[in-house]
Amino acid sequence: MSQHVIALDQGTTSSRAIIFDVNGKVVSLSQHPFAQIYPQPGWVEHDPMTILYTQLESLSEAFRTSGLSAADIAAVGITNQRETTIVWEKETGRPVYNAIVWQCRRTAPLCEELRADGWEEKIREKTGLLIDAYFSGTKLRWILDNVPGARERAERGELLFGTVETWLIWRLTGGAAHVTDYSNASRTMLFNIHTLTWDEELCRLLGIPMCLLPRPVSNSEIYGTVVPGIEGLEALAGIPVCGAAGDQQSALFGQGCHERGQAKNTYGTGCFTLMNVGGRAVRSRAGLVTSVAWSLGGKTIYALEGSVFNAGSAIQWLRDELGLIGTSHECDLLAESVPDAGGVYLVPAFTGLGAPYWDMYARGCIVGVTRGTTRAHIARAVLEAIAFEVTDLMNAMRQDAGCEITVLRVDGGASVSDVMLRFQSDLLRIPVDRPKMVETTAFGAAALAGLAVGFWQSTDEVRALRVSDRVFSPERAQAECDEKYRLWKRAVSCACGWIEKA
Repeated sequence: MSQHVIALDQGTTSSRAIIFDVNGKVVSLSQHPFAQIYPQPGWVEHDPMTILYTQLESLSEAFRTSGLSAADIAAVGITNQRETTIVWEKETGRPVYNAIVWQCRRTAPLCEELRADGWEEKIREKTGLLIDAYFSGTKLRWILDNVPGARERAERGELLFGTVETWLIWRLTGGAAHVTDYSNASRTMLFNIHTLTWDEELCRLLGIPMCLLPRPVSNSEIYGTVVPGIEGLEALAGIPVCGAAGDQQSALFGQGCHERGQAKNTYGTGCFTLMNVGGRAVRSRAGLVTSVAWSLGGKTIYALEGSVFNAGSAIQWLRDELGLIGTSHECDLLAESVPDAGGVYLVPAFTGLGAPYWDMYARGCIVGVTRGTTRAHIARAVLEAIAFEVTDLMNAMRQDAGCEITVLRVDGGASVSDVMLRFQSDLLRIPVDRPKMVETTAFGAAALAGLAVGFWQSTDEVRALRVSDRVFSPERAQAECDEKYRLWKRAVSCACGWIEKA
């Protein structure tokens, strides 16, 4: 019997492949970073072929170094950066334009038009989303309107649209499966989360020919198999591709948040807080959005979500653009060297502010700088900013959910930071629980794939595999934390609306 599952974890800055055994332990991991493309301020793109090649190389390398045979692999699952939009030729598989990344703000003016025309309520009612450039629908419209011949070719049925999991499944199955899972579809602003179908009215509104769109499917079923002839993956031909979820929903599943009221936060490029709200979509009144968490065994689960566009990317900014640190770990070491941020507050609104502010025109700012400010204070301010952002999301979630959240489960690259998680617990006044196996996003995809083929028999079996590494509890006085949070809100007000509308 096959004893392993492969998860493809296609992220914003790198593509990874991880092989898990039946106990949920990592057997092999490979990761390949790729370049970000910034054609204009506020625009972010990726090369879709680079996404594909780095993902295939990671898969090939993880399998090769594992020492396993194809007979040892039960299934492949996929998790992905969400909202990122790709359009390609049905006949050749060649992209017609770069992938427009979830962070990209180029469609903000179109979003303003939709709001001005009174579509906010209808879109929220059907999709659970706010009108924002974050989501895929307006990105797809931009490609059709701005790539020569794209709209005409789309209307003739020559082009296909997909988010990243759709693109990868299509390529892995040799074009046999043009599908999207419900969790990713629910992030497009074109999908009715109540009927689990593409919405004809919204497609007409945005001028999207429905023949472009992939078939919506559940998160745990066989979509197809790996085709022969993919270089480096010859041995894996015939392995079922049978689990998919957007990275944040996958992390919620991988963290074992399978019951209503359980919440997690992923500290990645952005910060994403999700709360399982059960089998009924909960309408947010506090600036959050509602998405499909997953559909499994005929039962659909929904999540409240708050998204911060820039979190871990602020640490990368310190390293790559400012040169204040040499490695991400150095940010932690610097932050630990000072007792606090010395009155400095940094708002990393590099591409606008997400939940609960939803300000496309905000930009980053640093306030409270004095002659005594050092790079250690800046490093500390960056980590504290990430914790403040998550606190904004959790406070909104508490309002919407109508029930108390007693613990926050955490994962993502920046969750290795003890200083940040201590501060997070101080601000929230609840325990913050970091798992021993931090690859929870990839594990969520592996679990969904494994459940589809009977590798694991139940969600109870999957949930039992999670083990805590460390639980952080509040240490600082609440009054001190409340005052810091008050000043954070003041700093945010400085960042809001910085870009003047034309």
